[in-house]
Amino acid sequence: MSENKPSMTSSRPYLVRAFNEWILDNDCTPYIVVDAGVQGVQVPTEHVANGQIVLNISPGAVRSLVIGNGALEFSARFGGVPMQVFIPLQAVMAIYAKENGEGMVFGSEPGTPDPDGPGEDGDGSGSSEERPSGRPTLKVVK
Repeated sequence: MSENKPSMTSSRPYLVRAFNEWILDNDCTPYIVVDAGVQGVQVPTEHVANGQIVLNISPGAVRSLVIGNGALEFSARFGGVPMQVFIPLQAVMAIYAKENGEGMVFGSEPGTPDPDGPGEDGDGSGSSEERPSGRPTLKVVK
């Protein structure tokens, strides 16, 4: 048999768009967890903790949200200062509802660089187990 399998694009942008819509349809607030160490991420660095940042992407918190196939971008105010946020979708680690933790945590996909995979610095700074207390927790939806 031939090993020429059709290559598929990443499912992550489709899942992020779907979960965002699902969370909003249920009158909840969508939050995303972003690996701030991924190349190309443009977020307010003063809000990064343990290499991650949690962002509210609800319509009341951001303007001009675009979840494309390669990146998620929007404009928002942080401490009253306007900023354009740009996040390559491989940096989105999870999307969940603030109110109940329902959502999805993303693993690595074939063909997508694994931000926590071998070959990285491996300093453990991306570990979700070292979260400060009082932060939202994620719940895996199966």
